[in-house]
Amino acid sequence: MQDMIIFITLGIILTLTISGIIFAQKMNKRISEITKTLEMQHSLIIKIQSVLKNKSATNAVAENAEMIYQDLLQSLIPIMAAVDIMPRNTSEHALWRALGGIMDEYAKNPFTLEKLRRCIKLDSEVARNIDNYMHRAESFLQHLTTTETDGLLAATFTDGLLGQSLTFFAQAKQLATQNDQGK
Repeated sequence: MQDMIIFITLGIILTLTISGIIFAQKMNKRISEITKTLEMQHSLIIKIQSVLKNKSATNAVAENAEMIYQDLLQSLIPIMAAVDIMPRNTSEHALWRALGGIMDEYAKNPFTLEKLRRCIKLDSEVARNIDNYMHRAESFLQHLTTTETDGLLAATFTDGLLGQSLTFFAQAKQLATQNDQGK
């Protein structure tokens, strides 16, 4: 009987010990995850602080971005007129309304690509504006890629309307060039 009590007591102690070890491992894992999260947040806060400290540079980038936007828009206006596309009717910046209008029209009517191809082929002014737009937009994206440390802003522009429009214009330009080479 006394052996039975010792055996049961040892079983309970063993069970409590194993449970304690498992609990300690789970807590250690949670603490490790919390530590990683805090380290990432600390790193992010340091990045934000460095950006905020450099406010004058941020203002200069914003001013230059507005000039770049206006330059890109000046190239888009004749293209949109030639293909008969209207900008979006939103409160966005005029560049994003124009790009949104182009991409919306292409999404509704894939024939828009063919219309643009014809315009590039037949109207040297449209072809020149496409080239100017693509060159300036690519230069802007390249500048963002090289100057931005984390790449978030550059990825936003590349994946957004600016990148989509570059792909669209490159396709139209390539189709216009292929047709010229095929003859």
